[in-house]
Amino acid sequence: MKVSYKWLQEYLDIDVKPKDLAEKLARTSVDINDVYSPSDGLTKLVVGYVTSLKPHPDSDHLAICQVNIGEAEDVQIVCGAPNIAANHNVIVALPGARIGNNIKIKRSKMRGELSEGMICALQEIGFTEKVAPKAYDEGIWFLPEEAKPGESIFPYLGMDDVIIDTDITPNRGDMFSMRGNVNDIAAFYDLKPHFTEKKVVENSDEQTSDLISAAIPNPEIAPTYKLRVIKDVQIADSPLWLQIKLWNAGIRPINNVVDVTNYILIKYGQPLHSFDYNKLPSHDISVRHAHQGEEFVTLDKDTRELIAEDIVVTAGDKPVALAGTMGGLETAISDDTTAVTLESAIFDSILVRKQARRLDLHSESSTRFERGIDPATVETAVDEAAQMIAELAHGTVTTGIVTGSETKPKPVIVKVTLARINHVLGTSLVAQDVTDIFNRLAFVSEFNGDTFTVDVPTRRWDVNIEADLLEEIARIFGYDNIPSTLPAQTNNVGGLDAEQKLIRSSRHVLEGLGLNQAISYSLTTIEKAQQFQITNGGTPMVLDYPMSQDHVATRMNLISGLLIDVAYNVARSQENIALYEQGRTFVPVAADQRPTEEEHIAGVVTGKLLTDTWHNKTEAVDFYQIKGIVEQFLQNMALTGNVTFVANTARKEMHPGRTADILLDDQIIGYVGEIHPNTAKEYKIPESYVFELNLEPIIANDKIARHYQEISKYPSITRDIAMLVNDYITNQEIVSLIQDKGGAFLTDVTLFDVYQGTHVPEGKKSLAYSLTYQDKNETLVEDKVNQAFDRVTAKLIEEFDITVR
Repeated sequence: MKVSYKWLQEYLDIDVKPKDLAEKLARTSVDINDVYSPSDGLTKLVVGYVTSLKPHPDSDHLAICQVNIGEAEDVQIVCGAPNIAANHNVIVALPGARIGNNIKIKRSKMRGELSEGMICALQEIGFTEKVAPKAYDEGIWFLPEEAKPGESIFPYLGMDDVIIDTDITPNRGDMFSMRGNVNDIAAFYDLKPHFTEKKVVENSDEQTSDLISAAIPNPEIAPTYKLRVIKDVQIADSPLWLQIKLWNAGIRPINNVVDVTNYILIKYGQPLHSFDYNKLPSHDISVRHAHQGEEFVTLDKDTRELIAEDIVVTAGDKPVALAGTMGGLETAISDDTTAVTLESAIFDSILVRKQARRLDLHSESSTRFERGIDPATVETAVDEAAQMIAELAHGTVTTGIVTGSETKPKPVIVKVTLARINHVLGTSLVAQDVTDIFNRLAFVSEFNGDTFTVDVPTRRWDVNIEADLLEEIARIFGYDNIPSTLPAQTNNVGGLDAEQKLIRSSRHVLEGLGLNQAISYSLTTIEKAQQFQITNGGTPMVLDYPMSQDHVATRMNLISGLLIDVAYNVARSQENIALYEQGRTFVPVAADQRPTEEEHIAGVVTGKLLTDTWHNKTEAVDFYQIKGIVEQFLQNMALTGNVTFVANTARKEMHPGRTADILLDDQIIGYVGEIHPNTAKEYKIPESYVFELNLEPIIANDKIARHYQEISKYPSITRDIAMLVNDYITNQEIVSLIQDKGGAFLTDVTLFDVYQGTHVPEGKKSLAYSLTYQDKNETLVEDKVNQAFDRVTAKLIEEFDITVR
């Protein structure tokens, strides 16, 4: 909420610098987004009076104006605004002035005519389109008649104010009003607020109940609903003081009826809605759930298709407003309006929130209904609004208020002992100290024995239990005043369990291999959630009310999130990207059950892993590099099981010739390979290689007790073998056989040559391996090596029908 410091001063005798007040609010009540003045960055903007004007001789849309800026002689300014007119006060930017977007104004010639400055529109001095009055969208703004030429424009437009932009947490809905801010600031500065309430004067002989009725069949969706009627109104612009309050609060002024409802919304936090009484299709008002598929045109001229969970205000069963969210176009206040129906209500906060989120229709009203409304001000707000409309629009308020429903709030009584307060806060407060704090908060309290009994006002619906009272006492006493103490020592020794250690180690391994950690959203689209699954997991869990269309379903893989990160970096001219993510995926079990959460780890590499140097030109990453990363990772995990890689051409998001499943003891735990070119095109990324592993079976697998070996002091012996094999036989099959039959002294198997082409028969390929043998306890003799090597050769011939070259 944008809190005006000058408006605060109308209700509080406060003399604190706005930035100091903002810091106090941040430490005591709510977060602060910004503290600023509307005049920040603007210079040399003064009041000018247009004494005369004439058409530009060389333009059909420019006018040459003579402008009084408080000096001895008028200055000449060329202006192109369609509504420029003589005998009006205007905003003038003098030569050297700074206006919106830090634009500097210079003395210049426009089509041969001297222009000594600029006559400005509100948008040109920093007003956003959201708050600038629509009537002046294409023209300049006229200042009030009492403005004196040559004076600064800032006081006349409220731009000399300071705005404290607060970021309100869901539990402090009361701070969405000036009244709530006044009460809280008065409490922690120990001030006496003089908050004014305007009383309604019913100056009509007509009874409101004769003009309109309200019946709420289901009070659960509208616990409180009240109506008033103001007749004989004259629609016009609001006075400048009211417009200033609205645009400094970030709200566009509309007219003297709608502006009053917005003013009351800011002042009390009570949303109101104004209907054109004569446009209502019926004067029997109600609130109900919408019909499934029912259509309704809102004030923004969009047609909304409603569902049965939405709530609408009806006139004779015809919807005239989305309850708590936005009114209807057909019954909106217009220049022809002569009678106004004012609505003040409390609607079900959950239904309003769901409705606003589903329709993407968040408004100032829905924001407040979602967080709560003070029942005590529902009638006060509508009475004051009716009186203000009567004054500003010259109307008459009919007698009486129509009540469709009114649920009296249950009193909230909370008890807390003085001993408990001092024990929790670590303070030495006495009863009078706590009583003073409750008085500053305007909480009615009684102290009996050692116990405070506190009657919590309805405006503080966030205070319900003892802990809430303790927080209030701490806030007002001052967090900085609470003494610092050391925590009590315990005999418990903290630390990570085995699973947590392994997960943390898994991240360290990949960082050591050159990958950087990324953290992606756990929510994604349904399509992306179903991509890149290790095993087919079905349909993801979908949120009923997602925050956005890109975050509707729980993820079932990590790779899709990493590819989004790659696309983000590629779009910013990053060519070499190496990322990994460790996190949870959500595997569906059944439609009526929560998904199973699995710990996964995944990586992606695009471009080069290493940087080119003057003596080393590196190549772009390929399948073997990403596979090597996975192999080293699994080796570091100290698994006792047998890890194998098996080609897989069935993964549709992966390249069919460069993808392999990763098996641990014949169980698929992941895969590695290149992203399919079509998938890469979909994500707008270049050639990329990925892997994803399910950490659950890796965590569950037994670990090698001693994950290192002493370096042997005895020499090793190598044997090379080159063979012709059928081209459908994989390297993995041959290596697995060699390792299985190689004997106790075989320590390493390396493929050092692959060849297909001239002198190799069709359907065959030549593979050459180097086998390393070593005995860790003594020098290995040739005979043992030859015997082991011959066994391997014989088994290769028997199993794969190889030809030794």
